[in-house]
Amino acid sequence: MTARTAAGSATVRARVPVVLHRARGRTAELVTFRGLPDDGEHLACLVPARDPRRTPLARLHSECLTGDVLGSAHCDCGPQLDESLALLARHGGVLLYLRQEGRGIGLYNKLDAYLLQRHDPGTDTFEANRLLGRGADERDYLTAAVMLRTLGLHRVRLLTNNPDKVRQLRAHGVDVTETLPTGVHRTPENAAYLEAKARSGHRLPAGRPAHRPDTEVPA
Repeated sequence: MTARTAAGSATVRARVPVVLHRARGRTAELVTFRGLPDDGEHLACLVPARDPRRTPLARLHSECLTGDVLGSAHCDCGPQLDESLALLARHGGVLLYLRQEGRGIGLYNKLDAYLLQRHDPGTDTFEANRLLGRGADERDYLTAAVMLRTLGLHRVRLLTNNPDKVRQLRAHGVDVTETLPTGVHRTPENAAYLEAKARSGHRLPAGRPAHRPDTEVPA
């Protein structure tokens, strides 16, 4: 399978079946690629759809080692990943795990940004990136679009609160037919982080709880 873009083409390198306990024990395929537009080892996690007639659910999840793996309370990345996998377990679809740590600035720089915020609580996550001489958000979703198109997914329902993901996917040839908001995983520790995301344009409805995996995603 091949996806043609201005950046060239990509092909599937391998498909590896795994059982995911965080997806309620469902079997999924982990898919790797050759020829993506950047050098990141990005991964697609495909969960078979319960109803193949519906437009597939998709989540673009940027890597966050501190939140996804270590359970850091600084952000909402780990809870968003768990929420996404629970929904995929229920409905099927695809999660793209994108190696874009720290909004594209890398793990070490992200931890340096944490130190800046610790020393000056008035500095938010975006401003801390800029103080390090980096962009507030350096992520680009061309690679995500190529991954989806390589998998034959030209139309998706996107699970996100970030309108930039929607805009970029559409610009790169993926039809986002619907945007489904994630829950707001607010805690005392990550409240300032979520407020900074809202100021940056993320749509975070006040008080919206996370999706329950035992309920239907809207049609």
